[in-house]
Amino acid sequence: MDDVTIEPFDLADRAEEALAVQALAFGLTDEEIAVRLQIVTRHAGYPGVIALGAMRGRRLVGFGYGMPNDRAHWWSTVIQPYLEAGGNGHWLDDSFAVTELHVLPACQGRGLGTALITGLCGRSGLPRSILSAVDAETPARRLYRALGYADLARAVMFPNTDRPYAVMGAVLPLRG
Repeated sequence: MDDVTIEPFDLADRAEEALAVQALAFGLTDEEIAVRLQIVTRHAGYPGVIALGAMRGRRLVGFGYGMPNDRAHWWSTVIQPYLEAGGNGHWLDDSFAVTELHVLPACQGRGLGTALITGLCGRSGLPRSILSAVDAETPARRLYRALGYADLARAVMFPNTDRPYAVMGAVLPLRG
């Protein structure tokens, strides 16, 4: 999209706007948005967090953020047993965790997700990346595979969710 730029943005200041994008892209309820707002605001203060926005003028049409993985963070504690069961526990170390990546539905399929995730991972300075995605054949999973991500664990169940997730990992730099 010629009129969209990928640039760093202040995750804490624009968390509500980012969550509005996520709500449309991922189908979140108002209750889920309220819970995630607290999480995103907390994440914005973590060391090493990187946030990029797909900007059309001043409007956020997509965003992604991540941080160096920390085994003490909630997400890592949930995925650790699944990774270790498959011999992939070492992926929790020296990895950049892509925490969120969302593009407005009207802007999907135009390379913005690729630009966001490659930009995030390229700025991380780490040798590999991990993420979780709904464990189904989705455009997101196809994108991640095309960039070099492979399944590290499947059928991962996060508390308070009813659908399984897959944990994926890629050596950096990403393909494409």
